[in-house]
Amino acid sequence: MKAVRNPMRPHAVAALAAFLVASSLAPAAAPRALPEGQLPNDVRLAPPKDLNGYFPFTPPKSRDAWPARADFARRQMSAALGLLPMPTKTPLNAVVHGKIEKDEYTVEKVYFESAPGFFVTGNLYRPKGRTGKVPAVLFAHGHWKDARLSEGTEDAVRKEISIGAERFEEGGRSIFQSMCVQLVRMGCVVWQWDMMSDSDAIQLSALTVHRFAKQRPDMGKTENWELFSAQAEANLQSIMGLQTLNAVRSLDFVLGLAEVDPARIAITGASGGGTQSMILAAIDPRVTLSFPAVMVSTAMQGGCTCENASLLRIGTGNIEFAALFAPKPQGMTTANDWTKEMFTKGFPELKQHYATLGAPNNVMLHRGEHFPHNYNAVSRSGFYTLLNQHFKLGAKAPVIERDYERLKRDQLTVWDSAHPAPKADDIDFERRLLRWLREDSEKQLNASASSLDSFRKLAGNGVEAIIGRTLASAGSVEWELKHKTDRGSFVEMTGLLRNQTHGEELPVAWLYPKKWSGRAVVWLDDTGKAALFNADGSVKPEVKKLVDAGATVLGADLLFQGEFTKDGQPAKQNRVVANPREFAGFTYGYNHALFVQRTHDVLTLVKYLRSYEASAQHPKPSSVDVAGFGGAGPIVAAARAVAREGIDRAAVDTGGFRFSKLTDYRDVNFLPGGAKYGDVPGLLALGAPGKLWLAGEGAGAPDLAKKIYGGANAPITISARPDRAAAAQWLVSP
Repeated sequence: MKAVRNPMRPHAVAALAAFLVASSLAPAAAPRALPEGQLPNDVRLAPPKDLNGYFPFTPPKSRDAWPARADFARRQMSAALGLLPMPTKTPLNAVVHGKIEKDEYTVEKVYFESAPGFFVTGNLYRPKGRTGKVPAVLFAHGHWKDARLSEGTEDAVRKEISIGAERFEEGGRSIFQSMCVQLVRMGCVVWQWDMMSDSDAIQLSALTVHRFAKQRPDMGKTENWELFSAQAEANLQSIMGLQTLNAVRSLDFVLGLAEVDPARIAITGASGGGTQSMILAAIDPRVTLSFPAVMVSTAMQGGCTCENASLLRIGTGNIEFAALFAPKPQGMTTANDWTKEMFTKGFPELKQHYATLGAPNNVMLHRGEHFPHNYNAVSRSGFYTLLNQHFKLGAKAPVIERDYERLKRDQLTVWDSAHPAPKADDIDFERRLLRWLREDSEKQLNASASSLDSFRKLAGNGVEAIIGRTLASAGSVEWELKHKTDRGSFVEMTGLLRNQTHGEELPVAWLYPKKWSGRAVVWLDDTGKAALFNADGSVKPEVKKLVDAGATVLGADLLFQGEFTKDGQPAKQNRVVANPREFAGFTYGYNHALFVQRTHDVLTLVKYLRSYEASAQHPKPSSVDVAGFGGAGPIVAAARAVAREGIDRAAVDTGGFRFSKLTDYRDVNFLPGGAKYGDVPGLLALGAPGKLWLAGEGAGAPDLAKKIYGGANAPITISARPDRAAAAQWLVSP
C-alpha cells in the first residue's frame, strides 16, 4: 500500500502542539495503533489553508463528468452566501428619479430595497433612439472609495495617460462613468450600483463591511446579533452574502425594465467587482456574458471581508467559479498583481474546460501584466470588444472609447431633500436585517417540513453543502492491521483506516467476536477509541454486551482525539489561520471546521464497513449502526444526515447541545451554518426514517425531528437520560 506523505514540518508540529489544549477528560487505557509519540499520517495535520494559498482547477475529463460537480459547487456557494434557500424576494419598491438628458443617452438616479429597508443605490444609463429590446450590463465596482461618485485628480489622470492606461483628460477622471457612457453609446442599458458602505450605500459602515478586525464583547450573544458574530456565522450571514443578494436583486431590477433583452445580460467589474461578477454569473443562470477583471487567479482569492464567507472556497476557488459559467461567453484580464501568472496557471485549464464543453472560443484572457491592478481604458476595451462580438452590437472592433463630459457628484447622488437618505452606520438596522433574514429562512424551513422529501430538498441540500461529503463521496478506504490479541470470545485488533482519496488516516480499535452475527457497531465519544475500554484496559460493560451479542464494535480516534494528540487529551478549540483579523470566513472559507472533519471520519468508518469485501473469514456486514455520546452525539447526527440509509441505526446522545448557543467561532464544536437548517434537531430529522435512539433531549424528541419522523411513520426511541447501557440494549435488540 502506498503511504500518504506526512505533511508535518517542525514549525507546524510546534503550532499544532500549542493548539492541542488539554481538556478535563481523563483518557482510558486504549490500545495504540502507532508507536508512542507518532502522529497519524493525515493531511489535516498541516497548517490550515488561507486566502493566499494555491487554488488550481482540474478540468473534468468529459462533458458528462461536469454536471454533478458543478451542481455541488453551486450549492456550496449558495449555502455559503446564505442564499440556500434564496431569501424571499420582497417588493423592490424602486424609486427612479432625477433624469439627466444627454445627446445619446439618459442618466437616472435609482434606489430600491433588496430586502425590507435595505437599500441598493446607483445610476441607470439608457440609450436614446433605440428600437426593440436592448442588452443590459450590470457594472459592479471594487474597492475604489466612493467609486460611482468619485473623480480622479488632473495630475493622476495625466499620469495614467502617459503610461497608456487612459486616453482622455476629461473622461479619464472617472473610470466608472467612462465604462457606463461607452456601453450606453453602444446601445446597452447600464446599471451601476454601489458596494455596501460606498457612495450612497451608507447603512453599513466601511469599518463593518471592509475593515472588520476584532470580535467585540457585545457580539457574544445568541439573540439580536451582528455581522461577524458566531451567531451570524452559524446562520451563514455575511457581508459577501448580502453583497451577492444585492447583485441578484439588481438583476431582478434590470430584467424588470421593459426595454431589456433577457437573452443579453452581462456583468462586469474589477477587483472586488470581479469577485461579485464571477459569483453572480456562477449562481444565477440569467447572466449570459461575464467579464470579471483582475480577479480570476490560482493565487490570492480576495483579501477583503466582503470577498470571503465561511464554506465558500473549501475545495474550490476562483478558477472553478469562472468555470461554472461555461460554456457561456466569458472574458477576464490580468495585471501586475495576483493575476499575473494567469496565462500559464489557470487560463489553460479554463480553455481546456470550455473545449470539453464544446465552446473553445467562448473564453478569452485580455493580458495586461505591464499595468498595475486596474480597470483602465485598455482593459475596458477588451470587455467592449467581447460584448460587441457576442451581443452583435455592430461596432467596429476593437472598440475604443470616445471622450465625454463627466457628471459631478451632486448630479449622480440618489439622495436629496425629496429623497432623504436612511440613517448611516446603523447598527440597529444591521441587527434588524439579520433578524429578518433568520426569520425568513426559518419560515421556508418550516414550510419544507411538510414532507421528508421537501425537507431533504431544502435542509438536506444545505447540510450536504456544509459537511462537504456524502457516503458516496467519502472516498476509498483501506485497513492496515497493526496489532491483534486473542481475548477469548473475541479478537481485539488495532490498526489504521486510510482514506486514500482524501489523504486521511484514523487509528482504530476493533473488537471482533468469534461468533459474529454480521452486525457492525461504531461506538464513539469524546475520548476516541478509548470509549471502548476501562482505565485498566478491559472492555466497558455496555461494549462487551454488544460483542457478546455477536456484533463487531469499532472505536476510532477522530481528528485531534487520542493518537492525534501528544497527550491523549482532545482539542478544546478549532485552529484558525494566521490572519490577525478575527473573521471566521478567513479560516472556514478555506477549511472545514473540526466538527465537519470529525463527521468525515465517521463517514470514513461507515464507508469502509459498507465497502468491506466478503471472504470466507469475514463476511460482509449485514448492518452498520453508529452510536455517539458526549460531543460525538451531534457528530453522529450529522453523519447520519448525509449518509442516510448507509447507517441502519443511530444511537445519539445530544447532551442538549445546540450550535445556536455557541458564542465563539473558535469553539471546538463551532459549525458554520450549524443553526441554519434546524440546528441539531434538523440533523436528526434528516436521518428519517432510519431507526433512532435519542438521549439528551429530555422526555421527548425536538419538535422538528418529531414532525419529520412522524410524517415518515417512523418511531424514535427516547431515553430520558444518557444511559449507554440502554443504548447498547437497544442496538442488540431485534
